[in-house]
Amino acid sequence: MSEEKLSSFLKAGQDWGRLKTSVPGIFILKMPPYKASPARLAVELNPTDEAGAPTRRRGLVLRSVEELEEYNALLKDERLSSLLRSIEGVNPPGAKKPSAKRGEVLKI
Repeated sequence: MSEEKLSSFLKAGQDWGRLKTSVPGIFILKMPPYKASPARLAVELNPTDEAGAPTRRRGLVLRSVEELEEYNALLKDERLSSLLRSIEGVNPPGAKKPSAKRGEVLKI
């Protein structure tokens, strides 16, 4: 992972800008300054389509390793899968829109 590239993206990237990584579904997100907090980078987890573009407007944003560990514990809970299966059974089917957006990729 290139810290130089990350530093450059933090300084010159657009607020809420996304930088692709070499792992599909993992993006670097530039968060704008807020009140006393400076601009920061975060990791966004967002499933991708065939072209590598995110399928959702905003994915799961992780700001620290601690947050990742907390989400890992939640995602490993078997009850979550059971709940989602029940929700899928109740919800009407949805349509998916294809997207073909390409851009710079950060190798991790």
